[in-house]
Amino acid sequence: MQDLTLHPVAIIHTPYQEKFSVPRQPDLVQDGMGIVELLPPYNQAEAVRGLEQFSHLWLIFQFNQIPTGKWQPTVRPPRLGGNQRVGVFASRATHRPNPIGLSKVKLHKIECTQGKVLLHVGAVDLVNGTPILDIKPYITYADSVPHADCGFAQEKPHDLLKVEFSLEAQSAVKKIGKKQPHFQRFIQEVIQQDPRPAYQRGKFSERIYGMSLYQYNIRWRIKQNTQDIAEVLDICNTSQEKE
Repeated sequence: MQDLTLHPVAIIHTPYQEKFSVPRQPDLVQDGMGIVELLPPYNQAEAVRGLEQFSHLWLIFQFNQIPTGKWQPTVRPPRLGGNQRVGVFASRATHRPNPIGLSKVKLHKIECTQGKVLLHVGAVDLVNGTPILDIKPYITYADSVPHADCGFAQEKPHDLLKVEFSLEAQSAVKKIGKKQPHFQRFIQEVIQQDPRPAYQRGKFSERIYGMSLYQYNIRWRIKQNTQDIAEVLDICNTSQEKE
């Protein structure tokens, strides 16, 4: 069998600047939306003709921030607390023989302007700049199986952390909210999923975590003497743009 060479047809723009803050599945953080930008020579209105008739899409993408050749036959899924191993093909782990992922997203609108074709999509689970290898319409009768068995991921994960904001963080989100009205809710929903490695969950630690959303660096930690309350300490604008 011959090797297959794939070329990205698009890239996606998202608020997630690093893997640490990315939700583990789409639709978990409602404000984490994305824009799929088609690349030449695929950036033609003809290439998306009729796509507006579909409410959801499949995005086939590349895990481009994963070292190549770093796969194992078994992995530890976060949903199992990082303590149990399952086969790599029984998981959606990022470290796979071929670094390819699949994500279902809601299509809000298609924008064709100034030589660009942009697909505005709903909540995503992709790092900013992720290469998109293919785009396919979601078809309910073929793709949806409401009563399918889903093993250890039968239900949507529950929020793992409660989130509080320090006075400094509250002041920051109030200023940012003039441009991004739901920014506090966005931060809250990302942290509620507990992006920490599974082995660090359920523990109190003095460690301060940082994550990048849009151009902001958010610093937070587990509140002292607790295991399930996260405190957002401060929010720093890392760009030259002022609030």
